[in-house]
Amino acid sequence: MLRSKLMGLLAGGLLALALPAAAQTPAFPDKSIRLVVGFPPGGATDVIARLMAQGLTTELGQNVLVENKGGASGIIASEMVVKSPADGYTLLFAPSSHATLGALYPNLSFDPLKDFTPIATVARTPYLLVVHPDLGVKTVADLIALAKSKPNGIAYASTGMGTAQHLAGEILQRTAGVQILHVPYRGSGAVRADILAGRIQTMFDNVAVMLPYVQRGEMRALAVTGPKRSALAPDLPTLRELNLAAAEIEGWFIVLGPAGVPEPVVKRLNEAVNKVLAAPATAERLATLGAEPLAGPPQDVVTLVSNDRDRWGKVIRDGNIKPE
Repeated sequence: MLRSKLMGLLAGGLLALALPAAAQTPAFPDKSIRLVVGFPPGGATDVIARLMAQGLTTELGQNVLVENKGGASGIIASEMVVKSPADGYTLLFAPSSHATLGALYPNLSFDPLKDFTPIATVARTPYLLVVHPDLGVKTVADLIALAKSKPNGIAYASTGMGTAQHLAGEILQRTAGVQILHVPYRGSGAVRADILAGRIQTMFDNVAVMLPYVQRGEMRALAVTGPKRSALAPDLPTLRELNLAAAEIEGWFIVLGPAGVPEPVVKRLNEAVNKVLAAPATAERLATLGAEPLAGPPQDVVTLVSNDRDRWGKVIRDGNIKPE
């Protein structure tokens, strides 16, 4: 009897000692989360990040705050996240250009894949190929014919070297066998001002961003770059329909953490992102931005980044494309 009591007291004592230790490990998350964006406010990356932050705040029960750390094609934000504690409280919201950083910057201080923990895919979006009305072309075939007659006589804009807009133009040139002059800018505002003024003749840009200009007659849309027609512009053909499938390109957005984020935290964050994406209100808002939800497991992040790194890395190397 005495032995049983002693054993019971000992077990109770051990349990009492264990309880405070367990209580010191709070459920994730127990404080605000930073969602770092490597570009200024107002662009597609920032807008979609804020949409997700709003939904995640509700889903996780903690504030998810967007923090803009613009500069160097997103490198500043990426370096900040890489150096942060791998606890899930500092995350990177990255666009598809994240995959090409290694090819553009051989001396990059981090590996865009190995130095991050994949968390979740978020959305994908095609681009719209537009021209200034004064250029006098109405189809992609017209544009190609004009470009062949005037090598480098037509200029196309992008928001920077190695961006999706730049690479879309680069691969279109190679596929169609033409030469179009690339003019990189450091921000979307200056690009649109110059193309609306006719100083730049053509560019690829987000469908939802360019559609209002097209509807007002300030720009003319020729095609969409995705594998299927856009719900926002169903009358426009895809490049695949025009026998230019090699020039297809889609932008995408993903969530990453620093390398080493614990698996339970990754699982919690991935489930939260997927729940936000499953909400009809999220899909409707993304649709107005020309994007569609891209829910999936963390491994899908690895697939996206790897595929685009290989495909567009080759384009960058073959074209000897260098950052500004």
